[in-house]
Order: sequence, then structure tokens, then C-alpha cells
Amino acid sequence: MRFIRLIFVALLALVLVGVALANRGAVTLSAFPANFGQFLGGTWSVTLPLFLVIFVAFALGMLAGLVWEWLREAHIRREAKLRGAEVARLEGEVGHLRVRHAAPRDEVLAILDEPASAPRPGVNRASLPVAR
Repeated sequence: MRFIRLIFVALLALVLVGVALANRGAVTLSAFPANFGQFLGGTWSVTLPLFLVIFVAFALGMLAGLVWEWLREAHIRREAKLRGAEVARLEGEVGHLRVRHAAPRDEVLAILDEPASAPRPGVNRASLPVAR
């Protein structure tokens, strides 16, 4: 699995280097439409290589998707936390009940749990069928 991951990372690096070499031209990135930035004071534009604009846009899109999914699944994480606390409480209660009710045993269960070699009071061993 580590080898496959290494091959994937190497291929991804080759593709990214290829995109960067193919898109080295400078582009002007403006924050506002034409001449609108003058009203706010400043140029509000920057000149960057195209591959850098592509990579930053991709990274910002990934970050936006990550935040979106994290917020969307918040109710699922909250519900899982509540269910986990309830499971822990119920497991503790079951453990407490097992300890509390272990002493007074049912007579039928005590007979079933008793080893076969121990003689039972009031039972004639000679009259019992023999299992072969």
C-alpha cells in the first residue's frame, strides 16, 4: 500500500510540475471590476503566474469544501457523542446489575451449572441414564 501511495504522489507531482511549466504566463488578478477599486483607494489587483492562480484557487476550493462538510456533519458528531455517553452509562448499569444479582442464583441455573461429577442430594445415581 505504501508503494502505491508513493507512485500516486510521484504522478501527482509530475502533473503539477507539468501544469506549472505550461502556465508560466503572467496574469493580472483583480479583486473588483474595472475601475471600481479606485473608489476604494488602491489598485486592488496583483500580477501572478497563471499556475499559481490555479493552485491557490484549487487549495481555497478544497478548504471551502472541508469547512462546508465539517459544518454539515456537526449534528452527526453531536449525536454520536450523545449515543456514546448513553452506551457507556448503560454498560456501567449492566455491569452493576451483574455484580448485584450474581449472589442470589436461581435454583435451576445452579443445577445446570453444577458439574456432572458432583452428586446431587436426593438423586440416585444408579437410576440416571448413562451417556455414551
